[in-house]
Amino acid sequence: MSNKIGNKITVSIFGQSHSEAIGCVIEGLPAGFRPNMDRILNDIDRRRGGKNRYSTTRKETDIPEIISGMVGGYTCGAPLCAIFANADTKSNDYANLRDIPRPGHADYTAHVRTEGYNDIRGGGEYSGRLTLPLTFAGSFVKQILEEKGIYIGAHIASVGIISDVLYDPVNLTREDLIPRPFPTLDEMTGEAMEEYMTLIANEGDSIGGIIECAAIGLPAGLGSPMFEGIESEVAKIIFGIPAIKGIEFGAGFAVSSMKGSGNNDPFEYKNGKVITSTNNCGGILGGITNGMPLIFRCAVKPTPSIALEQNSISLSGGVRAKLKITGRHDPCIVPRAVPVVEAALAIAIINQL
Repeated sequence: MSNKIGNKITVSIFGQSHSEAIGCVIEGLPAGFRPNMDRILNDIDRRRGGKNRYSTTRKETDIPEIISGMVGGYTCGAPLCAIFANADTKSNDYANLRDIPRPGHADYTAHVRTEGYNDIRGGGEYSGRLTLPLTFAGSFVKQILEEKGIYIGAHIASVGIISDVLYDPVNLTREDLIPRPFPTLDEMTGEAMEEYMTLIANEGDSIGGIIECAAIGLPAGLGSPMFEGIESEVAKIIFGIPAIKGIEFGAGFAVSSMKGSGNNDPFEYKNGKVITSTNNCGGILGGITNGMPLIFRCAVKPTPSIALEQNSISLSGGVRAKLKITGRHDPCIVPRAVPVVEAALAIAIINQL
């Protein structure tokens, strides 16, 4: 099993939810780059739980300890390794899941794959906790991309039945991509989402949603046809984020009901540059960027660990069993996943440059 992504700049993720620490190794970073650590810590804080009613009450400092790859605040060309301590763990909360797997979670498939030797505590290496080092790596890379004029951002497109406005697919600006205290474009919609997620939490249930992510400033010509196209490379890393169950680029599945005359994006010149007057393709044609904003949306499933009693099985007894989950879990992981999706896109893009 591999937790490594990339070919020019590679990111390896290691650790488990309740191991002593988790972390990442980033290889291929240019020497002499000085990252803004405050910005990285801000992205990490956007992902951190324990700050509201609709996220886990697990509270970790999430401060990275960089043990190699930087000297005096600059990258030195060696592989950069960062670790994050796991301190606020309650492993006993997961003891019964060794025998009774959670519906919707990787408990059962991990048990089969490892012949029962998987780390069940906190979900082990299948936990969303592993998105922390991914966020660190992607936040680091985002700053390198910005030096090249490429900017990335994301927001919540929907939570359950509540939807935010979407990005302007043609005239997207850098200001549109700036992180917000609650990641919606419309403030009133964000407040409604927070109330809705709190209601779901009080019911002992969970809810999913959709995240929209975009990049601007990409040059035309990045990518390849077929198996190494931009869609393929982005989808590969996005699906590495736990709970992601679907992705669509541009108009996405809506193209299935369009005519060609409506789906095709007409070309035109603007200030000597080739653009399109619409962007149903999401900035990608034939697996290659066309210079327009790269836009996609990904679906995030509801958290499997809910307070309501569920039907499952006893692996040791070979019979049906009831499962009552204890512990600390997110009723909705969508808000915390926004910076993770941004990080994943950054890593996918930098490996195409």
